[in-house]
Amino acid sequence: MPRMTFIVRDGSRREVEAPVGLSVLEIAHRNGIDLEGACEGSLACSTCHVVVDAEDYERLPEAKEEEEDMLDLAFGLTHTSRLGCQIIMTEELDGLTVGLPAATRNMMVDKR
Repeated sequence: MPRMTFIVRDGSRREVEAPVGLSVLEIAHRNGIDLEGACEGSLACSTCHVVVDAEDYERLPEAKEEEEDMLDLAFGLTHTSRLGCQIIMTEELDGLTVGLPAATRNMMVDKR
């Protein structure tokens, strides 16, 4: 089974199993990694923003326009930023490393 590594907010690394067909967001949730995902993967927020290791970024399929639009709202955007809900694990992504940004911007919170 493929594996991937999360670099969590305190800088520590967590290597986990990454079942083929699951998103990085789903893998994070299965392993107790604090990756929000407020819209539950429906491409309506940027709270599952991750920073992909530069060497791994080229292995990912290109982001669709809808993902790019949501990334524009992400806190701490980088050149290798992606949404965790849009990265689907494959055998070819074995060894993927992603970092969690220092904070997220949740535009879905009720601001009454």
